[in-house]
Amino acid sequence: MSRESLTLAILFADIAKSTTIYEILGDKKAQDLIAGCMSIFKKATLKNKGTVIKTIGDEIMCTFPGANEAVNAAIEMNESLEGMTFGDDPGFVPPNIYVGIHYGPVIREAGDVFGDAVNVAARMRALAKQRQIFTSEETVAALTGELKDAASLVDSTTIKGKSGKIDIYEVVWEKQDVTVMMDDSFESMLLRSRMELRHADVVIDVDETKPAASLGRQLHNDIVVNDGRASRSHARVEYRRGKFVLIDQSANGTYVIVEGKPSVRITRDETPLIGKGLIGLGKEVKPDSPEAIHFAIKL
Repeated sequence: MSRESLTLAILFADIAKSTTIYEILGDKKAQDLIAGCMSIFKKATLKNKGTVIKTIGDEIMCTFPGANEAVNAAIEMNESLEGMTFGDDPGFVPPNIYVGIHYGPVIREAGDVFGDAVNVAARMRALAKQRQIFTSEETVAALTGELKDAASLVDSTTIKGKSGKIDIYEVVWEKQDVTVMMDDSFESMLLRSRMELRHADVVIDVDETKPAASLGRQLHNDIVVNDGRASRSHARVEYRRGKFVLIDQSANGTYVIVEGKPSVRITRDETPLIGKGLIGLGKEVKPDSPEAIHFAIKL
């Protein structure tokens, strides 16, 4: 049995909230949908010179000769899902995925791969939120051109079995100009705080233990706003070391009203959330609007 040591990019892609998909569609339709997603993942892998190592339920593991190929495949997986159809259901909304990638040394044997690189890639996938591609410093160092420019540092974390912290990067595949502004006077107040998001009967906390929440029209989001102006995956609220940021990823933009300040509309951009106020997906909202998402920082 042959065994070889080499350096590869390991990619894990996982369908978001598959349990919810089964609850909504039932076993047969959910299985058919997941099989369709796996077909998309396999095509993207082969197109980018990759190898499918295994599929387990709603997750796929692949290897690639280089970092660029792995990231291109991850982007293609996301983009291909957006154009996916399912039967003749006009209201079908494709699922989102979480993607983790790491480039490093592995042992390849009997059609499988082993080593720390596999564990790091799996950890990246576990940390990613819907529609995010998370990767490591080693992967970013091996990227070239626009893909390298699209990677930004988001956090550092520890991984079981490895000493010290490793840096986590997000490869932003949905084009957006990022501008973050934060009033320093709020910084100490926000440390060790949490943000409460409230819409209708749903209340979600965003904090160090749950560092992100997704907002949008599709049922897979943490907060679902049933309005035609809201995109399927409209926006995210993220916790970043004591600060809170809203990231728009929609066509119609997101309106943010911080209490005591005028409404601000952002499109494919991000803005800090401070104090308390309202979020409107695709349109301005008032406190009593059924589409309004209320936010408040709690100490």
